[in-house]
Amino acid sequence: MSAFDGLVAIVTGGASGIGAAVAARLREDGATVVCFDVTSSDDAGDIRVDVADDAAVRSAVAEVAERCGRIDIVVNNAGIGAQGTVEANSDDEWHRVLDVNVVGPVRVSRAALPWLRESPHAAIVNVCSIAAGAGLPQRALYGASKGALAALTLQMAADHVREGIRVNGVSPGTAETPWVTRLLDAAGDPVAEREALAERQPHGRLVQPQEVAGAVAYLADPRSASTVGTILEVDGGVSGLRLRPAS
Repeated sequence: MSAFDGLVAIVTGGASGIGAAVAARLREDGATVVCFDVTSSDDAGDIRVDVADDAAVRSAVAEVAERCGRIDIVVNNAGIGAQGTVEANSDDEWHRVLDVNVVGPVRVSRAALPWLRESPHAAIVNVCSIAAGAGLPQRALYGASKGALAALTLQMAADHVREGIRVNGVSPGTAETPWVTRLLDAAGDPVAEREALAERQPHGRLVQPQEVAGAVAYLADPRSASTVGTILEVDGGVSGLRLRPAS
């Protein structure tokens, strides 16, 4: 018997990348998983929904609760990227990215809270980023959105811990995701850009989505009952290590 047997999880942005890896890991561990995404996934039980649409989110969450009878875990992974300094993006783009990356998790969590309060093993995991705590070139908007999500994670943890709902986050380093692959492909020298990203992380490579999924599974696991208000770094050491350049 797995600790996840009988539990129902929602994973946003579950059609690809980190979200798909999280969904696969939770299913492997015994949970029933429903993915929300703006694109279709390989699982017929998943739901096409845009986390920027509150009515659609509420409808999708209610559908999961009706279909599965409960909701125990929410993984807020859906997000969009942005490049540039503060000069590069219009107000509309700032509103769009913040709406998805910050208010999106609010919408999904808010809609799920009535069912999470009924769960004996309720957990919310927000997928943040090293951009929340490190100044990265050309990532002003993206970093601001992830910084807001990291702060939101702690506020949510404080608000809901005494309701029996654990809220935590993961902070991945640069991961091997479709978005990063597209950025690399658009670079003038994709090979050199990939090498630079790998060298930025002390373990010398991009983070794999399955590694992030393992951290999410730990945070969502009922056996991690005393882990609350934590943002777990999965970044190859970039946030805490200061190594000399490799010789």
